[in-house]
Amino acid sequence: MTNRILPLLAMFMSFSYATTVLAQDADSLEIANRGTLTISGSGDIYYRYDMIGKTKGNNYTSFTNSHNAFELGMASAKLEYNYRGLGICADLGFGKRAMEFSYNDVPMVAAIKQLYMFYQPKDFIKITAGSWGTHVGYELLDPHLNANYSMSYMFTNGPFFHTGLKFEFFKGPHTFMVGVANPTDFKYSTGALDNKVGLAQYSVVVNPHLSIYLNYVGGQALDTTLSNQIDLVLSSAVTDEISLGFNGTVNLVSDLPLKRASVTRNVWHGQAIYFKYMPKPWAGLAVRLEHFGDPDQLKVLSSAIAGGSVFEATLSANFKVYGLTVIPEFRFDGSNQKIFTDKDGAGTNFNASFVVAAIYNFSVQPKLR
Repeated sequence: MTNRILPLLAMFMSFSYATTVLAQDADSLEIANRGTLTISGSGDIYYRYDMIGKTKGNNYTSFTNSHNAFELGMASAKLEYNYRGLGICADLGFGKRAMEFSYNDVPMVAAIKQLYMFYQPKDFIKITAGSWGTHVGYELLDPHLNANYSMSYMFTNGPFFHTGLKFEFFKGPHTFMVGVANPTDFKYSTGALDNKVGLAQYSVVVNPHLSIYLNYVGGQALDTTLSNQIDLVLSSAVTDEISLGFNGTVNLVSDLPLKRASVTRNVWHGQAIYFKYMPKPWAGLAVRLEHFGDPDQLKVLSSAIAGGSVFEATLSANFKVYGLTVIPEFRFDGSNQKIFTDKDGAGTNFNASFVVAAIYNFSVQPKLR
């Protein structure tokens, strides 16, 4: 017994000494650096009721594929550290929302929403490497950053994130970004990631009430298609209480090689208007009106008889208290194709649903000694 205890005791003492030394070194490094650390997190739960078909199959957008059930959304934890322009962001998410966002990844990898390092040697340039949320579109993954809880068709069918390298250049109110990344929504190699996509964005703050973003992502996918998406976002703070937004996008999909005599060219596109009215800091209304065109049956209407379009109107209330936001929401979806079903299972051109969601988020900046 003594022969077993003595080695364990020696190992414990060695580990304790090493831990003390490492802690002292880390403490010294922290004191010397005194960078900026931001810790944030969020969590959301929701209940959805399908009013027409009484089925979750009537949902064609991300994260709310359920009916008459309480659902967990996503628990997020985010760490950002910056010291003299050099930093890292580790953003983790757990739950069905995170898994759908990282749909190409295995469960453990899917927990990594974002992981990137950045370096800003001068005020006019910033370099980022890793995986980050896309610059395309108006809506964001984290639910507390959107006024509507359910997602748009454009968000669902556009890129979610990019993994690669990007450069941002700043000049007064102007920002220009260029980058190169793996095929859209891939963090790791699948054996065919020699293909790359190009990224670009130009943004300008016209005045305190208007910002414009022109976005691009394009390149060869893992198959034999070439995709080029151009996206426009307008954001306007009309008053302290009223804000407006617009998102328009078009994606051109072509066969490869492009020099072939007969090339199939297809397209999908969308437009959405966002309106938000916050008469009180704790209460407000948000409206989203969206049209999504899928004439070549690439996305929503891929299983329909023919191509066409989808329309949705979403009305959401926002009630806030400290870090908690409660969103009751009514949504109407319609299409020129019978892609929805009624309670008897027959095809129908429209659907209506109700969602109530609770979201809690926080952000702190602890002082480094």
